[in-house]
Amino acid sequence: MRRLPTFAGISTKLHWPPRGIKRFRTMSDAGLGPSVGWSGALELRIAVKKSEIRKAQKLRYKIFFEEGGATPDPKAALTRRDICRFDKICDHLIVIDHMARNRFGQNKPRVVGAYRLLRQEVAQAHFGFYSAQEFDIGPLLARHPQSRFLELGRSCVLAEYRGKKTIEMLWRGIWAYVKHHRIDAMIGCASIEGTDVSLIANQLSFLYHFSQAAPEWQTSPLARRHTEMNRVSKGDVDVKKALASLPPLIKGYMRVGAKFGNGAVVDRQFGVTDVFVVMPISEIETRYIEYFDEDAAAIVKAA
Repeated sequence: MRRLPTFAGISTKLHWPPRGIKRFRTMSDAGLGPSVGWSGALELRIAVKKSEIRKAQKLRYKIFFEEGGATPDPKAALTRRDICRFDKICDHLIVIDHMARNRFGQNKPRVVGAYRLLRQEVAQAHFGFYSAQEFDIGPLLARHPQSRFLELGRSCVLAEYRGKKTIEMLWRGIWAYVKHHRIDAMIGCASIEGTDVSLIANQLSFLYHFSQAAPEWQTSPLARRHTEMNRVSKGDVDVKKALASLPPLIKGYMRVGAKFGNGAVVDRQFGVTDVFVVMPISEIETRYIEYFDEDAAAIVKAA
């Protein structure tokens, strides 16, 4: 958690971790969905209808292709939807604005935020994780046979909803999902804009030297797609410049406790360079767990 311009697909224009919102009303039952919670007119839910998934695909097309400049394949261009075979096996976390209006001023609820979630057992029962198209994650999974992995992907939020409320709702939903399914680690891809690695050598080297995953959580790209991250010696990395130029989400995940694999992948279709991100739940900063758990505990039974 396309080729994604952020952590498994989060727009680089979004900031994370988000700051708090004043009210987030969760469902009273101990299950998980389909309706997860509300904040004003915004509802957080897990999509259960094909129409809801299609709306999420339309939102993704708008963000990734129209706004982000990625090159759509013929099917995506024709339907104006970001269609992916993984959509059929993933859970889709969406935010709906029930007070949205169309161009005629009529009330028409719309999907304004989306996130795609793929659990390990589901991935293994079908065609694997999405990130395995770029990274050799088999050894990582083999080293943790008792752990449950969750891949995050295809995250996006409509431009006018990119304040803290919508983003935080998505992440409260993810945390509830993590607890409900007893997830041990989250994985995905993060992207840095640009395909000329000489221009992003400082950022890649910073991640390599200062935020690389421990050996037991390490992952590398597939051999045919491997791009070296160690392009500048540790002493020559401009730390201040790297932190200023890295996408906000990468910096946010670093604050929470995420680490990065060894090696990057250049994705020319989307004009980005991808790195692998792994976030063991046990290594997430306590203050973030306590913050998101405040409401998640109202939804999910304790493990």
